[in-house]
Amino acid sequence: MDKTYDSPQAAVDDIGDGASLAVGGFGLCGNPMQLISAIHDKGVSGLSVVSNNCGVDDWGLGILLADKRIAKMTSSYVGENKEFARQFLSGELEVELTPQGTLAEKLRAGGCGIAAFFTLAGVGTQVADGGLPQRYNEDGSVAKASEPKETREINGTTYVLEESITTDFGLVHALKGDTHGNLVFDRSARNFNPLAAMAGRVTIAQVEELVQPGELNPDEIHLPGVYVQRVVAVGKDIEKRIEKRTVRQSVPAPPPRSGQPREAYEAAREKLEA
Repeated sequence: MDKTYDSPQAAVDDIGDGASLAVGGFGLCGNPMQLISAIHDKGVSGLSVVSNNCGVDDWGLGILLADKRIAKMTSSYVGENKEFARQFLSGELEVELTPQGTLAEKLRAGGCGIAAFFTLAGVGTQVADGGLPQRYNEDGSVAKASEPKETREINGTTYVLEESITTDFGLVHALKGDTHGNLVFDRSARNFNPLAAMAGRVTIAQVEELVQPGELNPDEIHLPGVYVQRVVAVGKDIEKRIEKRTVRQSVPAPPPRSGQPREAYEAAREKLEA
């Protein structure tokens, strides 16, 4: 039952050219960066990647994209990455845009053995009707467009049929994990990491803290080890980036009002500065 590997490089050693990957992360939160870097260093290419987004120009999946290692990207959000836009519009990258909730359910359903499901999302749009550009020619014309999908009326409401997603490998980042592969995620990192883990036929989890079986409270486990085949400890001192850091500008405290007790003014000023 011991699923641990000595290093990220050892854990991804059998990922080769043309592999399909389900990769966790929400923005830059919860990106399995050490696994992504190991794949990058390995030099594989022609990858088909399913992930909520594709990182930024120099971080996350963006480092694979920058070296043209990704052939197809299935995502719901593709902002914050100028190289992504350039490759897509120039015909170098195939892109399948999917509504975010639909993408999440396609991954979850794939992990649960559900072949397809009906959803409201996308009905009446190119998501259902087809014609959504997936690859462009160099001259800007559409080289490949999405196909129409089956729709069905159920109890008077129209739904579109979406097929589930499974991939060769799943790559995820967790806050804690044990040697059996049971995982605990931290806040927003839980958005897509469990789903990517479920969709991968072979799922590799990098964990900040590796513990022994029985040390995790069963009621706190977010993903059972049945979905995880490999675990590698990367430590807590790893770099974590923020897409857009926003901070509140300092506001000068107003002068005391006439007759206001000094103690009340100082208390109000301290509260404002906090």
